Amino acid sequence: MLSQKPTTPAITEARKSTSNTFLDTYTLEFLDVPEVVSEKDLQKSIVRNLKNFILEIGKDFSFIGEEYRLQVGGHDYYIDLLFYHRGLSCLVAFELKIDEFKPEYVGKMNLYLEALDRDVKKPNENPSVGVILCAKKDDEVVEYALSRSLSPTMVSEYKLKLIDKKLLQKKLKEYIELAEGVE
Repeated sequence: MLSQKPTTPAITEARKSTSNTFLDTYTLEFLDVPEVVSEKDLQKSIVRNLKNFILEIGKDFSFIGEEYRLQVGGHDYYIDLLFYHRGLSCLVAFELKIDEFKPEYVGKMNLYLEALDRDVKKPNENPSVGVILCAKKDDEVVEYALSRSLSPTMVSEYKLKLIDKKLLQKKLKEYIELAEGVE
């Protein structure tokens, strides 16, 4: 019978501190890419607009690299974007997905985080954190996929476009008219 490893205090602390650091949804309108884009194009656009991306994801991030190579056994793996977060004192791996979140993404991220912690992380740093950045996500699927994961991993959504300003103004006007009609 398989048993789940107990959560260590370091992992519990990492989960608590990361929940306040990362957002549920990021707006990447500054990338100015079409709605349908490849993961490679999304990554290249983020790197070209790195300053704006860091401003969107939050302060204290330092960029380490794109397509960051990890070697596990005889295989090479590549993290889309790797950052260091000064406040959390840890490496942060971003995996970019142009489709809806799939549970198998968590397994891949767990491999990345374990490799980072074993081979890259310095002894004085906290456990690495993973962010799976998807075009869409179903919160219930995310909850199930992460429920037994011991790694501090977040799943966030990104939006490439904000709601059109004219549409937003029209909806706001309709709402005000509706509210006035109720009174």
